[in-house]
Amino acid sequence: MAKIITPTVTIFNDYETPDYEGCKKVIDFLIEGGVDGILVLGSTGEFTVLHKDEKRRLFEFYRDYVGDRVELYAGTRCMPFKDTVELSNLATEMGYKGSLVIGPYYYAVDPESYFIYYNELAKNAKGDIYIYNFPARSGSSITPDLLKRLTEANDNIVGLKDSVPTFDHTASLFKVIDPNRFQLYSGFDDNYLLNIQNGGAGGIGGLSNIVPEIWSRMVRATNEGDKDTEARCYALIISLMPIYSMCTNSTFVMKQVLKHRGLDINTRCIFPFNEAPAEVVEKACRLTDEALERFKAIE
Repeated sequence: MAKIITPTVTIFNDYETPDYEGCKKVIDFLIEGGVDGILVLGSTGEFTVLHKDEKRRLFEFYRDYVGDRVELYAGTRCMPFKDTVELSNLATEMGYKGSLVIGPYYYAVDPESYFIYYNELAKNAKGDIYIYNFPARSGSSITPDLLKRLTEANDNIVGLKDSVPTFDHTASLFKVIDPNRFQLYSGFDDNYLLNIQNGGAGGIGGLSNIVPEIWSRMVRATNEGDKDTEARCYALIISLMPIYSMCTNSTFVMKQVLKHRGLDINTRCIFPFNEAPAEVVEKACRLTDEALERFKAIE
């Protein structure tokens, strides 16, 4: 069964610490929109600004507020390796379905260093690990041979989010995994259909923050074999892809769109990615309104 897991935006107050009341509004919006799961502190969640204890408190908050309404996944990556292990194990103890972890970044990483990192993480983790492959941010990419080695050596490496602009890389990963035991997700929303057609698990797509109802309807159509509705929803998602490239931090634009959609939230993002030209926000809101209007004909 295909899924949409939302890498949810984190609502901050003016001091750039989590605004839990604002986060509740986003959580309810996503669940009402029909998403299958929520990823706490992915890239869209601006995880880089929070220290370990803040992340732990946020994980506890999501666990308590979400309960069993949808699946929860934790973005547990910290610069110190020991903190990543600790948070991953805490997330498992809290009942999270798995931990999503991007590999080492800033320093150049070769395949062997990647293997050492994820192998050691898996050996020390109490729960399931999902690899987060985002070469535009980490500077390196998970190769098929590396993924094969890692999954053969560790039963608890159970999935991967592949955030790549074209599908060629993801297609190469499908050749070395068993879709019955390994969940391969598209990280870019517009790769969803190719992911599904190759036996993938679905999407972990940022646009589901702002149009969860379109994303969830597309996934439901996939699972029901309704190709017409699937294609029509997919076309709407494609129409929203420009939002990612409108400014350096698309999360800020997404928060503005959420406010436009009626959520009373603080749209602050991490410094210095805390603004965008008014015309950019207006365009993003207009694209969203147009997609939602067209969606009415599908529903």
